[in-house]
Amino acid sequence: MTAAATGTVKRSWLRCKSPLHYDRAMSHRVEFLYFDDCPSHVPARALLDEVIAAVAPGTPVEVVNAGDPAVAAAHRFPGSPTIRVDGRDIAPGYEDPGDYTPRCRVFQTPAGLRGVPPREWIEDALRA
Repeated sequence: MTAAATGTVKRSWLRCKSPLHYDRAMSHRVEFLYFDDCPSHVPARALLDEVIAAVAPGTPVEVVNAGDPAVAAAHRFPGSPTIRVDGRDIAPGYEDPGDYTPRCRVFQTPAGLRGVPPREWIEDALRA
């Protein structure tokens, strides 16, 4: 018997203090792609976890180590770190480079080139 058939889902909804957060957390698919040789993946992952806690608590994150070229190609990995929400890269205006070689990624931000995306990009993606 499924959780929906037993009413478990409904009871969980009623116990949730913020239905809007519950709804968002259940509706997003978040991916975090990285490779070990990139030092930016550690602070990027910490930032992602902070933003999720604030904007969409309980949202699970699929973590993919794309250090292997075959894994990188299979996931269309543009560089480390990569954060996707619902299959879309969080970088505004992102264009797939077509090269999925494991490497560090830099982001063109209002403050210049950075190895970690701005917090606002993650927040905007989770609120969309």
